[in-house]
Amino acid sequence: MDEVLDTDYIPELADPYCNKDNPVIVTPGRILDARDKIKDGVVRTPCTRTRLSDRIGCNVYFKKEFMQFTGSFKDRGALNSLMNLTEEQRKLGVITTSAGNHAQSVAYQGGKLGIPVTVVMPKTTPLVKINSCKDLEANVILHGDRFDEAKFRALTLRNERNLVYIDGFDHPDVLAGQGTAGIEIMEDVPDADYIVVQIGGGGLISGVSVAAKYINPNVKIIGVESERCPGWHTANEHRRPVRCCSTMNGATQSIADGLNVLRVGYNSFATAQIDKLISVPEKYITTAILHLLEGEKSVVEGAGAIGYAALLSDKLPEVKGKKVVCILSGGNIDANILTHVIDRALVQEGRLSRFLVAVTDRPGGLARLTDMLSDLGASIKDIGHDRMSLPSHVYMAAITCTIETRNKGHAKLVREQLEQFYKNDLKWQQFHDDNALH
Repeated sequence: MDEVLDTDYIPELADPYCNKDNPVIVTPGRILDARDKIKDGVVRTPCTRTRLSDRIGCNVYFKKEFMQFTGSFKDRGALNSLMNLTEEQRKLGVITTSAGNHAQSVAYQGGKLGIPVTVVMPKTTPLVKINSCKDLEANVILHGDRFDEAKFRALTLRNERNLVYIDGFDHPDVLAGQGTAGIEIMEDVPDADYIVVQIGGGGLISGVSVAAKYINPNVKIIGVESERCPGWHTANEHRRPVRCCSTMNGATQSIADGLNVLRVGYNSFATAQIDKLISVPEKYITTAILHLLEGEKSVVEGAGAIGYAALLSDKLPEVKGKKVVCILSGGNIDANILTHVIDRALVQEGRLSRFLVAVTDRPGGLARLTDMLSDLGASIKDIGHDRMSLPSHVYMAAITCTIETRNKGHAKLVREQLEQFYKNDLKWQQFHDDNALH
C-alpha cells in the first residue's frame, strides 16, 4: 500500500466519535466526571519540583505519568472510555489501533473490567510493546507497515465484528480521561505559571488545557512538537486538522515516536486551549532523556521527555524565573534505543569524542598517547590499533580512540593539545553536532 489510507473519507469506515465536520468540544464538567469514574483505577502520580530546576533557571515540576501501571498517561483515557460503554458493548469488546502506549492501556484496563480487547499494530511496532499487549491478554493483530494501514484494518474488523473503536487521541472520553492529569497538576501546583505539554494527536493537551484553565484561567499552556512531526503546526496553517506532509513521506523517524501521527484529532483541535506552540529539534530530546535519567533517576521515552527538551532549547525565554510544570507522559522506551540515545546525548554534550591518529609503531608510541590522555583527564572508552591501514608508513600505526570527557570545554582542550603534538597525523571525527546545546 503506497498511498495513505485516509479512513475519514471512506464513509463505511468513518469513526462516529470523531467527526471531522462536527467535532466534540470536551467540557470541564466531562473531565470532572471522568475523574470520579477513574480515580480508583489509575495512579495519582506525583508532581514534584526537580533538582534540575537550577540548570534551567526556573522552578520546574515534573508530573510523572510514566509511573502509571502501563508506563503512560494513556491509562486515564483508556479507562474512562471503557467505563462509559454500555453492557452490550462491553460483552462484544473494543478494538483500537496503536503502536504502543494506548494499546497497552486499553489492554490493561479492559482486562481488569473483563472487556475483550483487540489491538491492531503496525508490523514495525517495537517488539517490547507487542509482547506487553500480549502479556495483558489482548488479541494482537499485526498489519501493515504504517499506522494508517493498521487503522484501516482495525476499522474493517470493527464493522465485521460489531466492536467499538476507541481512537487513542481523539475519542471524547479519552480526552476527558487525559484531562484528569490537568486537575491533579493544579491541585499540586495551584500557582503554576506554565504547563508544558507534548503534542502527538492532541488528546493530552486538549484535556489538560481545559481542566487547568478551568481551575486557574491565568495558567499558560505551551504545546511542544518534534520538528519532525509538526502535526499541530500543520493544522494551524490550514485552520483544521489535515495530514502532515512530513508524516506522510516517512521523514519523521523521531525519537519521540509516540508523537508521530498522520493528523491531529478533530475533537482535540477543537477543544485545546493553547497559548504558545513550539517545535524542538531531535538533539534536545535525546539530551533531555539523558538529563532525566541522570538527574531525576527517571527512564522516560522521547515523547515523554519532549516537554523538558523544550526547556533546554532557546525557544521559551519567557519561563525564566517562573513556575513551570512538564508532563513526563511515558516511560516505555526500548532498552536498545535507550542505549543509542544515551550515546548520542553524550556526544552532543561533548562527553564522548572519537579521533584517528597515526603514532609511531616503535616502543612507547601508544604509551605516549595514553599517558597524554591520562594527564589531560580524558578516559579511554574504546581503542583500536591497526598496523595495516598505513602502507606508506611502515613504522606507523593507526589508532582509533573513543574518549570520555567532562564537557565540551574539556573536549576542546583535549583536542587542542593532541593537535599541537600530532599535528597532521590527527583526524578528529565530527560525529557530533557543533551547534548542539550551549
